[in-house]
Amino acid sequence: MKPFSNSKVFKDGWLPTSGQIQGASEVTYWEWTWAAATSVNSNSIALSLACAGCTLPGNPVSRHQPLVYVRPDPLHPLRTVPGNLRSTTLFLLVFLEMEYIHILRRAQFCYGVDTIRQGQTVADGETLVSEDEAFELGFFSPENSTFRFVGIWYKVDVKAVVWVANRDSPISNRNGVLRIGLDGNLVVLNGNNTSLVWSSNVSGLSNNTAAILQNTGNLVLSNNESIGDTSRAHWQSFDEPTDTFLPGMRVPVSSAIGEFRVFRSWKSANDPSPGNYTMGVDPKGGPQIIIWDRMTRRWRSGQWNSVIFTGIPNMSNIASFLYGFKLSQPDENRTQYFTYDPSGPSDLLRFRLGWDGREQQLRWDDDQKTWTVLQTQPDPANICDLYNHCGNHAVCDNSKAPKCTCLDGFRPRVPDQWSRGHWSGGCERRVQLQCQRTNGTNTTTRQNGEQDGFKGTRRVKLPDSSRLSLSVMNVDACASRCLGNCSCNAYAFVSGIGCMIWEGDLVDLQHLDQAGNLQFFYRIHNSELDGGRKISNTVIIIISVLGACLLVVSIWLLWRYKKKVKRLPVVSSMPCCKDDDVALSNELKTKDFSADLSGPTDILIDGSQVNGPELTIVNFSSVAAATKNFCEANRLGQGGFGVVYKGEMPGGQEVAVKRLSGTSGQGIEEFKNEITLIAKLQHRNLVRLLGCSIEGEEKMLIYEYLPNKSLDYFLFDESKQALLDWRTRGRRNTSFRSSDYTSLLAYAWSLWNEDKAMELDSAMHRPTMAAVVLMLESEAPALPMPKQPTYTSMRSLVDADYSMDIHETASASSKDVTVTMVDGR
Repeated sequence: MKPFSNSKVFKDGWLPTSGQIQGASEVTYWEWTWAAATSVNSNSIALSLACAGCTLPGNPVSRHQPLVYVRPDPLHPLRTVPGNLRSTTLFLLVFLEMEYIHILRRAQFCYGVDTIRQGQTVADGETLVSEDEAFELGFFSPENSTFRFVGIWYKVDVKAVVWVANRDSPISNRNGVLRIGLDGNLVVLNGNNTSLVWSSNVSGLSNNTAAILQNTGNLVLSNNESIGDTSRAHWQSFDEPTDTFLPGMRVPVSSAIGEFRVFRSWKSANDPSPGNYTMGVDPKGGPQIIIWDRMTRRWRSGQWNSVIFTGIPNMSNIASFLYGFKLSQPDENRTQYFTYDPSGPSDLLRFRLGWDGREQQLRWDDDQKTWTVLQTQPDPANICDLYNHCGNHAVCDNSKAPKCTCLDGFRPRVPDQWSRGHWSGGCERRVQLQCQRTNGTNTTTRQNGEQDGFKGTRRVKLPDSSRLSLSVMNVDACASRCLGNCSCNAYAFVSGIGCMIWEGDLVDLQHLDQAGNLQFFYRIHNSELDGGRKISNTVIIIISVLGACLLVVSIWLLWRYKKKVKRLPVVSSMPCCKDDDVALSNELKTKDFSADLSGPTDILIDGSQVNGPELTIVNFSSVAAATKNFCEANRLGQGGFGVVYKGEMPGGQEVAVKRLSGTSGQGIEEFKNEITLIAKLQHRNLVRLLGCSIEGEEKMLIYEYLPNKSLDYFLFDESKQALLDWRTRGRRNTSFRSSDYTSLLAYAWSLWNEDKAMELDSAMHRPTMAAVVLMLESEAPALPMPKQPTYTSMRSLVDADYSMDIHETASASSKDVTVTMVDGR
């Protein structure tokens, strides 16, 4: 309250507002009462007044009688007093003047007064308190500082300052005051009310203004008749915040405004002057909260999806449709506003941008009498929270080492820096987009089948600097819109936002574990797509995905098969097993596959000479003609190597053709090794190798044909065992050639009688295994001189006659007697 100068007290309990009344017809007064000193209470102040020889009508008092002045109520009805009541006057003593002024001041600002009017002041040491006593306004000094500032803070914690008026102009002493200026503005004065420190600075105001501190912490300046009505306010602190966002604030979001930097940090923990960091809203491509370090982005929240900011997935734990951040509908100026509704009306919350560039959401814990930090952005424990930490086209994952990886289809732009952990250079495309090669002409790329495709990625914060396409209503249309625009590098269709298009570099990509449903598609060259297949632009169900994969695999196998068939040599087009003449190669026309191979010659295999019988290299068409196009009727069997066919060479010689199967594990080297080995082991008792064919992927061996097949063909077939009885098999081993002995049995009996049975077949006459290996591996082995053989394929006359006698005897007596002959094997 303004101190009274030459204050007077008039009869009927009226006190003038200011000055000495002389000749006025009407004067405005505040109501006051007389009372005995014993009735003093917490809302009253005891005063000793001196009466200068006068008596107040209706309530006579004596001089120096203790009186009680009841604190005036600003909302109490006012009265007018006729000017003719000027005669009765009380003159206050000098002591009363000083004490009254001090006590009256303290009485007004110590008991919850929330309003200041014209003519009133708030001096240093006095405060305004909101009606619910949540907020308090007054002068304060930061910790470890002597400068004085006018600010608003939570009453529960004087250090929780939420707004500062004169942050650029601190007061160095305690003589500052806050008042309503003559022009109707709120002003902060220094010293003897002469030096202006701060002003609300609104033009065109009347001197009929007042300011009120609301329960939201908002200081509102308006006319007296509209106190507390923010819609008719001339000025309010919520429109000029410092570093703190409070529930009840409105932050405008408008494309016309653009980036709106609302909050600015303190310079240091003890200095409220403006710091280096600002926080506000970027409305482009879906509104998001941004923290700037001077002119550079430091952190962003990700786009707003009507419930949470997508770059803060854990925000869903403390927000819902009922409480948390809300974005209003556009007003007549197409401006929207971000607000915040706490989950409980009694919760004390604040969002503060610290001097270190980190925003914190804090809630007052009344039990612990401290502030609880709900979240901090950017997170000090997550370096990936910092804006674009890995550079363009790279994803930052704080849980991995290294933390930065390029998107598929991209590579580090500066590899040597990247390998040393300097990732700010980001990544670049491995293959230029086809759309860019054709200068944006999509027709050519479709005709050539090389149209660019899109690759999807999940659990990644959507890139910055997107553009909304409001007319697109589904993901397919969004993909088509991006594909038709050569400048479009990525797209996403997000519930609550719509179709998002990125035309520049993909920046500030961060892996988010809790953002499982968040997905966007980025454009890459067709060759960079997995398996050469484009990623679908629709949300494909599992069955469709499996069906598409099966179709692609089938097409690929068919393509592989056709490609292999095309590489095969062209064979005769004659029908299978037809006996028409087929033109053979010159090799087979001029070469006679005789069983009597005359002399050894050389065959060139892989650049080395192999000594052995002559081998003929035959082309594929000749072999196909000999086997009648590999007819199934000529098929003899099949093994691990492949299928064996019967063939007929010119001159009528029959051969067996061994054709390497395409599924065989043998390659060209193994095939040549087999040729080399068999060529070295040519022997009259082994199946002879007559020739080979190597052409393309076809590899074949040509053997002599065995019409009687193998021994097991007779041994293990009950119907054919009779064709090879013991007599036929045992007589082959009992043949013996000698002029001294009639048979092998006679020769063995003679050696037995002479005690020389071991000479019948001595092991010493046999070659050692080392000698056998040397013979097989050596290209020109030194073979030992042969000795007289014990066995021979020729029978002696005695053996022949003996055999005939037995046969005749058995035949003659077959009807009468059964004769059994046991011959040794």
